[in-house]
Amino acid sequence: MVVLAASIISKSGKALVSRQFVDMSRIRIEGYLAAFPKLVGTGKQHTYVETENVRYVYQPIETLYLLLVTNKQSNILEDLETLRLLSKLVPEYSYSLDEEGIGKTAFEILFAFDEVISLGHKENVTVAQVKQYCEMESHEEKLHKLVLQSKINETKDIMKKKASEIDKSKIEKNRGDKGGMMSFQSSIGRMDSGFGSDTNISSNNGGFGGGSSFGIITEGDSFSKQKGRLPSSATAPSKDFGMKLGKTQRTNQFLESLKAEGEVIVEDVRPSAGQSKAPASLPSDPVTLSIEEKLNVTLKRDGGIENFDLQGMLSLQILNQEDGFIQVQIETGDNPGVIFKTHPNINKDLYNGESILGLKDPNRPFPSGQGNEGVSLLRWRMQSADESLVPLSISCWPSVSGNDTYVNLEYEAPSFDLQNVVISIPLPALREAPRVQQIDGDWRYDARKSILEWSILLIDNSNRSGSMEFVIPAIDTSDLFPISVRFTSTRTFSNLQVVNVLPLKGGNPPRYAQRMLLAAENYQVV
Repeated sequence: MVVLAASIISKSGKALVSRQFVDMSRIRIEGYLAAFPKLVGTGKQHTYVETENVRYVYQPIETLYLLLVTNKQSNILEDLETLRLLSKLVPEYSYSLDEEGIGKTAFEILFAFDEVISLGHKENVTVAQVKQYCEMESHEEKLHKLVLQSKINETKDIMKKKASEIDKSKIEKNRGDKGGMMSFQSSIGRMDSGFGSDTNISSNNGGFGGGSSFGIITEGDSFSKQKGRLPSSATAPSKDFGMKLGKTQRTNQFLESLKAEGEVIVEDVRPSAGQSKAPASLPSDPVTLSIEEKLNVTLKRDGGIENFDLQGMLSLQILNQEDGFIQVQIETGDNPGVIFKTHPNINKDLYNGESILGLKDPNRPFPSGQGNEGVSLLRWRMQSADESLVPLSISCWPSVSGNDTYVNLEYEAPSFDLQNVVISIPLPALREAPRVQQIDGDWRYDARKSILEWSILLIDNSNRSGSMEFVIPAIDTSDLFPISVRFTSTRTFSNLQVVNVLPLKGGNPPRYAQRMLLAAENYQVV
């Protein structure tokens, strides 16, 4: 048995982590990995694929593939055993089994692969042994770190000494400058006292001509004014000249023209000294459970549905580590089309029997402080061709009459309450904005992107349907597609709910918050 490479790739063949155990060029292994997705059939339950040169032994992990590339003479049973061991190791080092999570822990995963496979052959090890080998301490490493830290501390001490010497030299220099200035001012004072009232040469009647003086200081002036200062009339800035800071009339006209073209202009408003910035919104509850669903739907312009794909996730966010010793009890809806899948670290027997999400090791807490996304506990997916499941249907009826095109749009939301609905209709380049003759809601025309946006703040029982009519110059009606839709809702397709949070160490359960969101990620009418 010879394992050529162990890799983790995406469904499109992008290599996230790949470890080669034989002498192999990069172009060759990239070619093998890029060809693998084309060889895997959809809807077939196989664990290996063979080509003329190599054999692929693989296992799906969430949206990724764990893949072994072996030669055709290897023992496939041993290859499967190696693959199972690697599939147990990957979740131990990466809590998030997606591209971002694998990328953050790539080196840890590679080190674990090296402990399992050596020169293409499997080592007789277990998961616990691999973790112990990877975490084993090294005396040489400790010694190297101590030497490195001592060099860093020594460098810091030298920097502090240099900084203190520079500060002392600056202080001495400033003292010398101040001493010279004091002596200069004292000499000026003596000169000023010498030019007293007794030594004045000029008077109001002296000089050449009545009432004038010839370059002589008068009694009203002091010698200090001649040391570089100017009279107040000379130093005062002119009211009519100089640089003016602020918005000019031309700038305002430019901003107004941009606003007329549909650009969003954000004014630069600086807070005053007494105002403080508002703190960022952080979860205040010790435990937060978020239920999020993303909807990808493609509707046909003549009716019918082309694609309906729903992906959901239940994530857990914990602020303090002491609140991590918990289990989450959930309740799923009665939608048979939704397929649920738990995280590899979740106890599947406990979930299947009692609908409780808990770790396999009860002495291990859930991770805390995972940022805004938290830890994924449960994922689900739903695909259907039933048009009645669509939460929002859009109908477009364009008609050309003479030099104008009349466009009528209509929406219907039979059961879902939707928020922040925006329907974007692409238009050809127009000289003027479309003439909107009737609308249920608001509209906005983006001249730069040439898009007409129809927005409805809320769709509920009071407005399950609505329409819009606008007129533009005569065009090809196919230019009005694809129509894109964005919206959110607090109702989900899975009807999943968190029933309770159970503490493992006794006592009162921690306070928790539950958030539910359905968002249209890629919703189009083509």
